[in-house]
Amino acid sequence: MSTKLDNSIVFYAAGDIAPYREDLDTIFRHVKPVIEKGDLAFCQLESLISDRGIRLPHRNPVAIVDGKPFMHEDVYLGKAIKNAGFTVVSFAGNHCLDLGDDAFFDTINAVKKEGMYMIGVGANIEEARKPAIVERKGTKIAFLAYNSILPPGYWATPKKPGCAPLRGITVYTPLEPDQPGRPAKVLTYPNREDLQAMIADIEKIRGQADIVIVSQHCGIHFVPAVIADYQKDLAHAAIDSGADLVLQHHSHILKGIEVYKGKVIFYSLGNFALELPYNKEFHKKPPNLEEVSRWEMFPEYLPWAKYDPSCPSFPFHPEARLTLMVKCIMHDKQIQKVAFLPVYLNNQAEPEIQKRNDKRFNEIITYIEDISRREKIATKYSVSGDEVIIIDN
Repeated sequence: MSTKLDNSIVFYAAGDIAPYREDLDTIFRHVKPVIEKGDLAFCQLESLISDRGIRLPHRNPVAIVDGKPFMHEDVYLGKAIKNAGFTVVSFAGNHCLDLGDDAFFDTINAVKKEGMYMIGVGANIEEARKPAIVERKGTKIAFLAYNSILPPGYWATPKKPGCAPLRGITVYTPLEPDQPGRPAKVLTYPNREDLQAMIADIEKIRGQADIVIVSQHCGIHFVPAVIADYQKDLAHAAIDSGADLVLQHHSHILKGIEVYKGKVIFYSLGNFALELPYNKEFHKKPPNLEEVSRWEMFPEYLPWAKYDPSCPSFPFHPEARLTLMVKCIMHDKQIQKVAFLPVYLNNQAEPEIQKRNDKRFNEIITYIEDISRREKIATKYSVSGDEVIIIDN
């Protein structure tokens, strides 16, 4: 469908963004020509945009690289994201308060200064839950964002800044209760209070907007394929309440795609423009494993263990280089088509959209089919040109 001929709206969505390089614009150079032709684009910001702040003492050690804050970002990043064509930015993630309130508010202001919408965070819980309503061609599109990956104190309250919480509860139950020391089954559930708050938000905004898109920062990071039970509960509840599309992220690797009641759920958008700082040093040595020693108990979680020296600024699981960009066509105040563009992260950690004749195009489709199947999701796809259309089963 052509936006010029039939007044359709083209919407793009991408996963985690946190570049660390001298020229921040360059990480988007291969995708900018596509994104900027759309009418609206979303991304998840994984980095602070501030030149000040103090690391909080209770923060996770994985957020420190060579003794320096992992998420301390060049203040130009807001402009670079805007230049790439993005319109709506979620900051509801587990790094939003890594350097305290000053850096938190600097980041919000840097995004808003560039004319973009910031969602999922605020000076208090009311602001954090406030939707962004964007009008394009007579259609009102509402965006809401929530976070399940919550270090202590990162969620907003009536009197404290932070993100909109969507907490999860973990329960361990023995597989063989009569056999001490045997493995336990992990069960996860949404926090009931947070879930009801999200439902109330969606039901409220449903009467003010034509289309509702919900962003959820959740999931099991680094592990291929596996989707936690609470993720499905959150996504299904959002759609049951009136959401038209659910975008999940945080895992730093793709997860399956589900069609639920005719609506599409992306259980992880994967990485998009994310690299580690001080990347010039990474070709000399992998990151200091002592700083992430907690992962040694779970080697399947350890992305550094499969560090690929061909992509020095991206020491993640090799499968994380297979990613995507969501493309939606909106028409007559509805989402008419949901597709994705296969994307591969090159050796400079830069996203490159794959064309149908590129060797990675079918590899990414096959990968998504496989990880969906492993989680008992039987979504069907149809290739049209360079797009992969998601089919309602």
